[in-house]
Amino acid sequence: MLVNTHKLKIAFLLLLIGVMNLPLQAEECTLEQCIDTAQVKNKMLLMSKTTVAIGEQRHKEAVAGLIPKLTVNGDYKYYIDLPYQLMPLSTFNPTAPAGQFKEAQFGVPHNLNLNVQFAMPLFNAQILGGMKTTKIGAEMSELQQKRTEEQVFFDISNLYYNAQILQKQKAFIDSNLLNTNKLLQNMQLLHTQDMLKESDVTKVELQKAQLQTQLQLVDSKLVQVLNALKFSMGIPITQEIAINQAIEFKNNADFVSQKSVDIQLVEKHNLFLKSELSTLKNSRLPSLSLYGTYGQTGFGYDEKPNDFLKFFPVSFVGVQLSYPLFTGTVTQRKINQKKLEISNSKLQVDQATEQNNMLTDNAKRTKLTAQQTVENTLAQIKLSETVYNQVVLQQKQGTASLTDILLADNSLRESQQNYLSAVVEFLKAELELKKLTGNLSVN
Repeated sequence: MLVNTHKLKIAFLLLLIGVMNLPLQAEECTLEQCIDTAQVKNKMLLMSKTTVAIGEQRHKEAVAGLIPKLTVNGDYKYYIDLPYQLMPLSTFNPTAPAGQFKEAQFGVPHNLNLNVQFAMPLFNAQILGGMKTTKIGAEMSELQQKRTEEQVFFDISNLYYNAQILQKQKAFIDSNLLNTNKLLQNMQLLHTQDMLKESDVTKVELQKAQLQTQLQLVDSKLVQVLNALKFSMGIPITQEIAINQAIEFKNNADFVSQKSVDIQLVEKHNLFLKSELSTLKNSRLPSLSLYGTYGQTGFGYDEKPNDFLKFFPVSFVGVQLSYPLFTGTVTQRKINQKKLEISNSKLQVDQATEQNNMLTDNAKRTKLTAQQTVENTLAQIKLSETVYNQVVLQQKQGTASLTDILLADNSLRESQQNYLSAVVEFLKAELELKKLTGNLSVN
């Protein structure tokens, strides 16, 4: 009984080890799951979020220019030689003639100043303009982040669709290989019965070798595309993933048309330039600030028996007005440059809008044509498969030659290739249309 129990334990451990050593099946990911993963792990998206935070901090920095400033100052001086001052000689001798002076030393060796200074801008056009400009800059950073998101989503979708196409192509090749193997077995059997020439068998073997080479190329391309997809998702390329092989054709003909991010960015850049121009013009306005100081001034003498250290309060408040009367022509030249930049920016807005409308119309037409082509080529594949099966059956009955089979096989493969090309065109047009109409983001 003990021996049987021991054997059962060993068998259980061996079974457990065998299960643990089984290769893990790769997790199947939908396109939405790939995009969700990229939103968390893609480094480009993480950097774009940091850029948005930088823009927000710049705006807060500009706003902080209106906050009062407090400064603590301390100063100590020891005079090895006390400063001299010229005094009228009449100060010491009332009978001295005018125009004669006598040098005199004032002060004590030790001088100490401690004070707190307060400054607050009451009106400063450049600070106010900087606040407006940095706010627009922060909004531009958000749009740039959105454009980065759209580009990442576009790349991931494109790679995902490419992987699906390659898997579909691989399935076609596998099916064609299966048919070719069956045909080759039949040809070899007929050749052994001296009913076919060896060259006929060689033709089928050559076709099989070509299909095997195509399969290897497709496998290699699929690995490369999946690696690029994993890189765009932000996960290690060593991590195994699988994608859904079913290609969905959603007829979303009526997208809610929105301004594309590119157009929004160009328009926002135009506002940014106008804000900079306004700040340049307002730099000619006077600035007004409030300031004040409160502190203590100390004087000391260290020679006994008359040594001392005494402090005296010093405080004042004031208002400062600064008005730039003339700064040369530098400001005016900057204003002229900014006006020219705004003129170019407006042209960019018009060009971007017209280009977007043109590309949108082209994408709609391409999508519609590709969708019809997909339906037609899919029907052609079914018809080609039927013809191929009929020709193979006729060949077995002796009413069709090997040439007829090869022609039918080529027709089938051509239909499959046309179908894949149409699917690629449809998916590309769908992606482009989403991007142009502002519907690419999963949000």
